[in-house]
Amino acid sequence: MSQIKEVQSYVHFHGAPSKGKILMVASSPSTSQQTGWPIGFWAAELTHPLRVFQEAGYEVELVSTEGGALMMDGYSNPTDASGYSAHDVISLGYMQQAWFNKMLENTKKLTDVNPADYVGIFLVGGQGPMYTFRGNQDLEKLFVNFYESGKPSAAVCHSTTLLLETKKSDGELLVKGKTWTGFADAEEEFADQAVGMKIQPYRIETEAKKLVGTTFKVAAPFSSYAIQDGNLITGQQQNSGAAAAELVVETLNK
Repeated sequence: MSQIKEVQSYVHFHGAPSKGKILMVASSPSTSQQTGWPIGFWAAELTHPLRVFQEAGYEVELVSTEGGALMMDGYSNPTDASGYSAHDVISLGYMQQAWFNKMLENTKKLTDVNPADYVGIFLVGGQGPMYTFRGNQDLEKLFVNFYESGKPSAAVCHSTTLLLETKKSDGELLVKGKTWTGFADAEEEFADQAVGMKIQPYRIETEAKKLVGTTFKVAAPFSSYAIQDGNLITGQQQNSGAAAAELVVETLNK
């Protein structure tokens, strides 16, 4: 007897009806006060979730902290001379698309969107968020709006720095009573050793461990790891973007 297994998936082909729109937020270009490098967003943390969302039938709109043109962190660009992300064929594929490059050239500022138009929010990481996300009250307010509306609210890698200070409308920290993840100290150590200098101004795991009443967990360095606690979804680093996006899709499809 032969066994027949059927698998059906929904792919968002051009012209297919959209299931809704997901808001992705990236850092506008900045300069690291720690290294002096030009910094922005990490390519894979935009493209890998974008692929998951599009293949699941969702539209995506990308906005940024200041609006205008965005810039990939050098090491995250698959064509960078360092070869650090040369394996990232997903980002490379998107970079061949005219619409994708146009999207990066002209983003709305995050204050110019109406949260009611979107079914979920996803914060893109990179080196920029360490300077442009933490303490950004406009972004905190936007994220809380999605979270308190019961919509999936996701952050990956260094974008989770936002959660160190974000408070709900009742004044409590959003992560109070929550289990979440973000870029690990062990990963920061690896990155610092690789370039021979301290890259970040502070470490997310170290700061998160100082918070009372919340649980910050990390998995093995650079493994794909995402956590969902209620409608808060977090991913550990650049290899966790797709896993976090899949949790967003699962939540929306319920």
